[in-house]
Parts: sequence; structure tokens; C-alpha cells
Amino acid sequence: MRPMLAQCKAELLRTLRNRKFIMFALLMPAVFYFIFTNTIDPNMEVGGIDWKAYYLISMTVFGVIGGSINTLSLRFAQERMQGWVQLIKLTPLPSGAYVFSKIAAQSIINLGTIVLMFIIGAVFRDVHLSVGQWIACGLWIWIGVIPFMALGTLLGTIRSIEVVQVLAQLLFMGLSGLGGLWMPIQAMPQFMQQMALWLPSYRYGQAAWNIVAGISMDWEGIGILAAYVIIFMVLSSYMIRRQEAV
Repeated sequence: MRPMLAQCKAELLRTLRNRKFIMFALLMPAVFYFIFTNTIDPNMEVGGIDWKAYYLISMTVFGVIGGSINTLSLRFAQERMQGWVQLIKLTPLPSGAYVFSKIAAQSIINLGTIVLMFIIGAVFRDVHLSVGQWIACGLWIWIGVIPFMALGTLLGTIRSIEVVQVLAQLLFMGLSGLGGLWMPIQAMPQFMQQMALWLPSYRYGQAAWNIVAGISMDWEGIGILAAYVIIFMVLSSYMIRRQEAV
């Protein structure tokens, strides 16, 4: 247990020292939130939700997705290329501790991102939610990011760091834009709205927006997210087994 905790601590410190993480997971969502809540009518509502509250959820989800995809994918790819994974197998550290430590560290950081964004919304933008809504939204955003952690792990199986960087950025920005995190899907063309319904980014944000709006959980959306988790995990396992066989 002690070696695993030490590994988690090391992963946590390494991530916090990463300037790219600070930019994508913390600074960018906060800056976007201030810009779009200043330039758009604050009295506007989206799906019955006050714009400031709606976009707070959007940017919190945006930051958590960015941190999960970019950090995990690059870290796995870099360490795999450097032979760190093979070295870990020679140590007494349990086989699953390596992956678990990265996911645990990223989960702690994601929680910090959520708390920071919620404080910004409540203090600087006067977002009013009930205690239950704050807690429920925070828990969902914290737990519901699993598909994107799985996606980051899948990208990390690619041997080329340059390719991983490009793919991670394309997927992060593409999923965020098409999934309605930059702007509500109601403002998009009809065919893009239909596309968004099948994207994990939209379904992830939708569940949190529903909590704020007082709408019951959309089980179809949960099922789509679960399907993405399974697909990404199966593909990751296949890629790892194939590389080990080679």
C-alpha cells in the first residue's frame, strides 16, 4: 500500500509541475468563462438554466476533459517510449499500481479543477445553486469523466509522442466544440445537434446541466457514456497486448 501511495504522490507532483496542464485544465476554462459571461447577455437562459450557471458547467467539464485526455495520453506515451513501463514491471510495485496511480492522481487534480471553477462561478459571477445541486454536479463531473480517462489511456498506447499530442488536441477541441461545451447545441445546425447526441462530451455535460435544471437523469446518455468506456478499454487492452507480443 505504501509504494502505491508514493507512486500516486509522485504522479500528482509531476502533473502539477506541467505547464500545459495548468493552461488547459485551469487557465483556459476560467478565461473562457469570464469572456463569454461578459460578452453574452447574462439574463439569457439555455434550457431553462441561467447562462452564467450553464456556462460554468460547460467550462468545468471542458477543463476536466482537457486535463484527463492531454495529461494521461502524453504521460503514458512518453513513459512507454522511454522504457519506463518495462522498468516498472521489474520492481515490487503491483502490476496495476502504475495505471491506478496515474488515474488516482488525475482524479485528485480533476476534483481541484471542479472546486476552483465552482468557486469562481459562485464568488465572481454570483451563480446561485442549492447545496445539493453543487454537490451533485461536482460528483457527477468528477465521476463521469471516466470515458475521457479511458480515451487518454488509449491514446497513450501510441508509440509516437508527436502523434499523440496532435490526436489529443484534435479530439479534445473537436469533442468540446461539437459536444456543445463552447456553445449550446441549440445554436448549431440541425445535423450537428443530431451528431452531438452521440458524442461523450455532450452526454457528459448534459447530465450536469440536467442536475442544474432539476431534470431527472437521462439513462440513454449514461448508456452511451458506458459504451464509450467499454470501447476505449477494449481497444487499449488490444493495443497493449499487441505491442507486448511484438
